[in-house]
Amino acid sequence: MTGVQTCALPILQFTLSSGTLNARLQTLVRVIGGKNAISILDCFLFEVANNTLTVTASDAENVMQATIELDECTGEGRFALPNHTILNAVKELPEQPLQMTIDDQSLSVVVDYQNGSFGLAALAADDYPEMPAMSDDATVLTLSQQLLAENISRSLFATAQDEIRPVMGGILFDLKADGLTVVATDGHKLVRNRILDVVAEEEPTSFILPQKPAQLLKGVLAKGEGDVVVRFAANSCEFKYDGGEFRCRLIEGRYPNYNSVIPTNNTNCLTADRKTMLGALKRVLPFSSESSRLVRFHLEKGLLRLQASDIDFATSAKESIACEYNGSTMDIGFKGDSVCEILNNLNSDEVTVQLADPSRAGVFVPVEQPENQEILMLMMPMLLND
Repeated sequence: MTGVQTCALPILQFTLSSGTLNARLQTLVRVIGGKNAISILDCFLFEVANNTLTVTASDAENVMQATIELDECTGEGRFALPNHTILNAVKELPEQPLQMTIDDQSLSVVVDYQNGSFGLAALAADDYPEMPAMSDDATVLTLSQQLLAENISRSLFATAQDEIRPVMGGILFDLKADGLTVVATDGHKLVRNRILDVVAEEEPTSFILPQKPAQLLKGVLAKGEGDVVVRFAANSCEFKYDGGEFRCRLIEGRYPNYNSVIPTNNTNCLTADRKTMLGALKRVLPFSSESSRLVRFHLEKGLLRLQASDIDFATSAKESIACEYNGSTMDIGFKGDSVCEILNNLNSDEVTVQLADPSRAGVFVPVEQPENQEILMLMMPMLLND
């Protein structure tokens, strides 16, 4: 008589919302690179402990984790799932409970939902790279998620695509005793945001956040409330926020002296409705030269006239808007697309443009500054032909 064989129980089983899992995976998948040198980085890492699921995505330089409180859970464990397979399956499900069952021996995964189930093979989690620990001497600062998201979003358009000067491809966070300054510039335009109530408690310090981490953080932080705790050291930075954390490698190098390029003796001052100026600019811009995108700003008392033309195609346009202008009559050229970007990233009803002369940068500031902030954007002029 043969003995009765007992089947081993699944080591891990848990239940969670399909909508919550889909939302977390949709955020995390943006981290995963198109071509990963390590094949397991094409996967999400799932870790279950203390009734919590932690899902990790990485491209070797950036690591993002999201946590989900589980409705029901039996056991603990770690496994990796191919990102496309699980994401494509989950995103098609309406909101409902999902039950995931993982056999630790065979690494088979079964997902049961209301009207069906699907199965897939997991990979061993041991091959997934560990997130390195932050340095003990890291600088720590705390600010609201919304504030950080707004400052990143406001700055990204001014970063450079410059392989020769990689520091210009990131956003500078410059922490001093008088506040935290967030800066981006490509050499033609510049954004300087000063957050006055986040200050250095010890020595002044700074870090340069690359574009990809900035884009990822902008998306995840804008959805949340509460604070984000930022810890940064020589070459890495960590952001901890409600529901997750993000770790990235920083750009190394010295950022240019951004204050030195901002003109201070601006005797000519234009104030106009931001949306009115933006609308006029968008109507005139299609008639500018395709190569230069030059728009002429003619300024006189009470009037701003925008002009654009393309001699090659015999097209031209002009539009005038009412404004307040204190200064001498002036013509100055700007790249129209860049001025549109600046106006789109300022939120006040009215904007002030401070000018020294047609050869020096124009300084754009919102008439109403956000609380405890000072926002300034700068645009280098273009040469007018006449």
